[in-house]
Amino acid sequence: MKRRNWPQWLGLALAAAALAAVFAAYLNPHTVMDLATRVWSCF
Repeated sequence: MKRRNWPQWLGLALAAAALAAVFAAYLNPHTVMDLATRVWSCF
C-alpha cells in the first residue's frame, strides 16, 4: 500500500461503515418505520 492511497482507503472504510449502519437499522423494523414516518412528514 502506497502512502498516498490512504484517503482512498479512508473513503472506502467510511462507505462500508455507512452501509453497515443502514443494514443494521433494517434489523429493527421500528427504526425503519420511524425513519420513514419522519421523511414522509417533510412532504
